[in-house]
Amino acid sequence: MKIGEVCLLTSDVPRLAAFYRELLGIAGTGDDPVHQTLLAEETMLTVYNDGSPRGRQDGNICLAFTVEDMDKAYEKVVRLGAEILEPPAARPWGAVNMSFYDPDGNVIYFRSFVD
Repeated sequence: MKIGEVCLLTSDVPRLAAFYRELLGIAGTGDDPVHQTLLAEETMLTVYNDGSPRGRQDGNICLAFTVEDMDKAYEKVVRLGAEILEPPAARPWGAVNMSFYDPDGNVIYFRSFVD
């Protein structure tokens, strides 16, 4: 079994979808204000407005992405204006991690594994 899709609920689909397109380096534009999908590798990320009020709040989800070049990824996140929670830092288990908020306040982790 594979995870087929991860869905982020938001009140502003175009803004959040544009952020993830830029973050993930996915070409294309979307103008649907209710539902947009982004395909990265084999996983689909859906950004959806279900009509419920949304705002920045502590949620029960975080997303983690493995990146090859942490310095380049960090520069991109800073350029996108994301609020950094923790800059890149080496971990005892051999990874370099960083974390930040997306525009809706979801916690996003980038990780890179050191050889």
